[in-house]
Amino acid sequence: MITYNPKDWWKLIFAFHRSDSFRVLLPGMIAVALYTTAVAFVENEIFHATFKNTTMVHSLVGFVLSMLLIFRTNTAYDRWWEGRRMWGSFVNNSRNLALKLHAFLPPEAAAEKALFRDLICNFIYAAKEHLREGVKTQKLVPLGNYDAAYYAQGSHVPNQILKALFTEINRLYMNQIITGDHLIVLNAELQSFAENLGACERIKRTPIPYAYSLFLKKIIFIYVFTMPIGFVLDYKYWAVPVVTFVFYAFASIEVIAEEIEDPFGRDANDLPTDSIHDMLRANLHDIL
Repeated sequence: MITYNPKDWWKLIFAFHRSDSFRVLLPGMIAVALYTTAVAFVENEIFHATFKNTTMVHSLVGFVLSMLLIFRTNTAYDRWWEGRRMWGSFVNNSRNLALKLHAFLPPEAAAEKALFRDLICNFIYAAKEHLREGVKTQKLVPLGNYDAAYYAQGSHVPNQILKALFTEINRLYMNQIITGDHLIVLNAELQSFAENLGACERIKRTPIPYAYSLFLKKIIFIYVFTMPIGFVLDYKYWAVPVVTFVFYAFASIEVIAEEIEDPFGRDANDLPTDSIHDMLRANLHDIL
């Protein structure tokens, strides 16, 4: 995720990051400019077309298209923000669980505290990678019986780690290290891990409906590629920058929405899950 100062207008205006929609759409903008130039040449220099322009039609259609793009952007941002809320909940629940374990476990239970600390860190790391291309179990901290072979037993690595956490919490209860009241309190935090991960999986695996995305892209394409037919009559070759800018404005909104609707990857505008994991690991080492 890019860290920036939103009040620095001039820097933002003239910034060209590799994830900037301008860079992404540059080949398309060049194609639109060349297409508009060709239409302007054919209509004005060869056929000297006299039919009435379509600027009014495009103005009306442009308004409708703008409404569709607003809905598209809001939907994508809602998904991005919900993902951020879930990861904020991961942080809060991890800290709460660590603080409660620190308070419930006796001072001489240093080994148990270290075990829970590393299991929680493993879970956060596994959740982060699970929402990307998959978990590399060899990068998890091996903890006695909970080694790479254990984590690889199931296809869902975060669930394997949750099983270990529940097993260890239950072992503390059976050994009468914690009470039944403690067990109930700790269970709420563990349950929240599974619920938050399920919410993130819902965002990851449920993209915007295919029909809507297909329709929106087709409308943008038809709108932009019919603009020169009427606009070159009034604007001549000045229609080239006008049509190219309109394409950039509309297509950029769709490109941005596509990037942020899946907020768990490694793109520049995705959630900073790597830094959240690193920060949380440091916090847990301080607590336990």
